[in-house]
Amino acid sequence: MCVFQYVELASGAGRGRAERTAARVSVGRESRSASQPGARPPPPRDAPGVLSRPALALPANDVTPPPCGVPSSGRCPCPTCGAPVISRAPNQSPPAHPRGSRTCDAAPPAGTPPTCGAIPASAASPTAGAAPTYDDPRVGAPAHTRPGPGPCPKPRPRPRPRSLSRTLGPRPSPPIGAGAGRGRGLGGGSESGARGRVPIAYCAPGRAAPLCLLAMDADDSRAPKGSLRKFLEHLSGAGKAIGVLTSGGDAQGMNAAVRAVVRMGIYVGAKVYFIYEGYQGMVDGGSNIAEADWESVSSILQVGGTIIGSARCQAFRTREGRLKAACNLLQRGITNLCVIGGDGSLTGANLFRKEWSGLLEELARNGQIDKEAVQKYAYLNVVGMVGSIDNDFCGTDMTIGTDSALHRIIEVVDAIMTTAQSHQRTFVLEVMGRHCGYLALVSALACGADWVFLPESPPEEGWEEQMCVKLSENRARKKRLNIIIVAEGAIDTQNKPITSEKIKELVVTQLGYDTRVTILGHVQRGGTPSAFDRILASRMGVEAVIALLEATPDTPACVVSLNGNHAVRLPLMECVQMTQDVQKAMDERRFQDAVRLRGRSFAGNLNTYKRLAIKLPDDQIPKTNCNVAVINVGAPAAGMNAAVRSAVRVGIADGHRMLAIYDGFDGFAKGQIKEIGWTDVGGWTGQGGSILGTKRVLPGKYLEEIATQMRTHSINALLIIGGFEAYKSACDMAEARGLHQELCIPVCVVPATISNNVPGTEISLGSDTGLNAVVETCDRIKQSASGTKRRVFIIETMGGYCGYLANMGGLAAGADAAYIFEEPFDIRDLQSNVEHLTEKMKTTIQRGLVLRNESCSENYTTDFIYQLYSEEGKGVFDCRKNVLGHMQQGGAPSPFDRNFGTKISARAMEWITAKLKEARGRGKKFTTDDSVCVLGISKRNVIFQPVAELKKQTDFEHRIPKEQWWLKLRPLMKILAKYKASYDVSDSGQLEHVQPWSV
Repeated sequence: MCVFQYVELASGAGRGRAERTAARVSVGRESRSASQPGARPPPPRDAPGVLSRPALALPANDVTPPPCGVPSSGRCPCPTCGAPVISRAPNQSPPAHPRGSRTCDAAPPAGTPPTCGAIPASAASPTAGAAPTYDDPRVGAPAHTRPGPGPCPKPRPRPRPRSLSRTLGPRPSPPIGAGAGRGRGLGGGSESGARGRVPIAYCAPGRAAPLCLLAMDADDSRAPKGSLRKFLEHLSGAGKAIGVLTSGGDAQGMNAAVRAVVRMGIYVGAKVYFIYEGYQGMVDGGSNIAEADWESVSSILQVGGTIIGSARCQAFRTREGRLKAACNLLQRGITNLCVIGGDGSLTGANLFRKEWSGLLEELARNGQIDKEAVQKYAYLNVVGMVGSIDNDFCGTDMTIGTDSALHRIIEVVDAIMTTAQSHQRTFVLEVMGRHCGYLALVSALACGADWVFLPESPPEEGWEEQMCVKLSENRARKKRLNIIIVAEGAIDTQNKPITSEKIKELVVTQLGYDTRVTILGHVQRGGTPSAFDRILASRMGVEAVIALLEATPDTPACVVSLNGNHAVRLPLMECVQMTQDVQKAMDERRFQDAVRLRGRSFAGNLNTYKRLAIKLPDDQIPKTNCNVAVINVGAPAAGMNAAVRSAVRVGIADGHRMLAIYDGFDGFAKGQIKEIGWTDVGGWTGQGGSILGTKRVLPGKYLEEIATQMRTHSINALLIIGGFEAYKSACDMAEARGLHQELCIPVCVVPATISNNVPGTEISLGSDTGLNAVVETCDRIKQSASGTKRRVFIIETMGGYCGYLANMGGLAAGADAAYIFEEPFDIRDLQSNVEHLTEKMKTTIQRGLVLRNESCSENYTTDFIYQLYSEEGKGVFDCRKNVLGHMQQGGAPSPFDRNFGTKISARAMEWITAKLKEARGRGKKFTTDDSVCVLGISKRNVIFQPVAELKKQTDFEHRIPKEQWWLKLRPLMKILAKYKASYDVSDSGQLEHVQPWSV
């Protein structure tokens, strides 16, 4: 059982229908009792401070939550003696201890608020010997005095009935936004996928430092038993000033990071300053350092580059330049820096931090600042975010801008492949990466290039002949084109450069092929940031602000990084040192060490590419005499074909005979099974949909026929690629093993669905492509209103009952609200959103965006919400609606889905091969739970989880997992949209060390 905090008596985020019903029942009971003689009348509706919405649902035993906000079923420390107590009814003011019925006789600490929840009437301390005076904001009663030890004579107010009329009375505004409390665009998000739960903490605006701000969560698997949970409300930026700058080469997504830093900084009460033109602006000062407000970062999410400029500064390399920069920062009280750039920019920031105290002393000696300023601004906090399209910074799986650069490269490659195929040409593509071959490697993996040149892994001696043989073999297999990708910093084993022109001359001279060279250049830096980069930058920006708030004088400069799907903080100089070690290893020709230092992601991509690009002769592949079948199940998802290609080629390389099953389990039952070879899957990586064909049919009614086909074709293992239907099919086949021994084989499920609703994984294949389709459409829709009057767009996304696309699309597109099934809402929440947008439209912002998951509510349909917004917004804004439909499933796969599908499918085949080796020669039947698994990502790892275990974590009725990680990011969307929300920061604050991956 978790302990959570309330937002005064007005919140209720994530309440279920059962809780709402309990609230209405208890309210009705109160209304009846109020009419009886001696009953306490409810407070007047127009009383000052009265909220127009009721509190969280009252328990069935009619118990009112204590002033700390703990529900009746939970415990909190006694405000008098500190002992754990349970909640009591309003007529039992002193909290009762869990053992016995006695009440606490101890005198309360001085200044303790009374049990009614009243707060001090003024900030001034009471005179000596005088009892403190309190005001009760909920009922608007005059100040009263705590009578000393013992209970407060004033009864705790009860919530009033909920009214659905439009005359809702005045609603107090929260510090941020126009509506506070619960709901889709309001309050805090849910941390659990279970519908109707209330797994988020809330803090009442204006309340004293909350007693239960750190909540005990014994059920949280991420933290040790009994660990304390902490929330953003515990941190305050009051009196702090944060400077944000971008330096070095620009990258798509930098604006999203700047936006997140500015808005989160303002949200926590800090001042945030733009530092224009990077370190040059810091040195020059003046108008280059300007305070930012909420609106100054509006409508920049979709803009590439950086709105605050970036420049390389020679002056900052000198102590004189850094002295000027320090003076300019002190003039505005800036002692917290958020630096977005590469390793050079972050190294400069760390040097600046180390010299800070010395610079202040020198400024004091020069008379530019006084001694009080030296003490007041004694230390400088620095947090970095890596913005680089090359992904050349060690310690993070992905840097801001890399995914967008891959989008530009793949768009060009897809376009070139059509013209190359028409004329049977060879194309040599040069991509950026002077010291890092990540872009070249991943783009080669994503498009199935014939050859790739990297600085970290140069080709072996005699590569010229090997490459020509490979190109000619591919042409002999009736392939009409060749693609060669070269990183601009490619070298050979002697550290001599390998240029694109040199490769062209070699191909023309040795093979006589018509060859062209295309150098992409700065096209890779431009354009709109991808959905991945927007979400990554937003998460990193928020984490950077939290890191600055938590920093102490002893905290080293850190960099916010991505490890798997988890945000981490790493010591900045450890990452910089490892990045420099990579270059040193390449200079010394220790290329295996260079690959190891690049990290697990880079090494995994390289190994996968080598396995898929080069086929050994058949006589060199040991045969296993095992038949492995591949099938697509459920709705089509981008990346399915890349996964099939990878599985087929890895299976053949492992010595298996690969079989393709067409048209899902329907085709399986009908015997639509054919052997598939290495060349049969050539060119599949970039194609959308499912070439094998896919249907939603489950195997349940075809089990007899499927068992017969498995016996006929001697199928020894099965790889299922698909969505929730694939997962359910694996469950059905596992349960039917007792009836059909043919089903006693290893079965692996690779989740592939745009809905991202498969248990056992945080990311499903195809969800990134679908998310990009949502975000790109939102960008175009918002742009359509440019220059017109104020307008709000209501957009419906797919996903079934899973709100992943709506929620993450809202975060990436800068939506004002996103309605999802996992977080129930009602008419009050809709009204609050309308009020919020109305206030927003009174500023310079003229566009609003609201996303709705297609199955978020049975009654609050897209048409209903559109009509409600249109009616309530009359005279302020007009409304438009758009249903995105199946365009989210179509199109070419994104680079992420191509790469992810290729790698995860290869990993699935490795698992199948290992299982088959266990049974080789023994005729083993697979009957254990661990032989039917789902392969997925969990935080930082790729793991196999038996479907038997995942059943407990599945809501089969609504086809979603009970726990969904992305709901933790829901408060971020709300905070960045100017709503008051509570954000769990329990995972933050741990500074980890960089660990090089072992090859």
